Amino acid sequence: MKWTDVNDIAIELADTHPDIDPLTVRFTDLRDWVMALPDFDDDPEHCGEKVLEAIQMAWLDERD
Repeated sequence: MKWTDVNDIAIELADTHPDIDPLTVRFTDLRDWVMALPDFDDDPEHCGEKVLEAIQMAWLDERD
């Protein structure tokens, strides 16, 4: 997975952290959690606030 795979990342985060409200996660933690996903393989430098925000919103949608 790459940073642009927002929906796939959101699905993995929902499976990995089912009891977490995505809106309570700090972006620094979210970035670390994404990079820790087993299928994730992208440059950490390619991540920015807009990418993390998109992942957070997709994760929120996936939870609902």
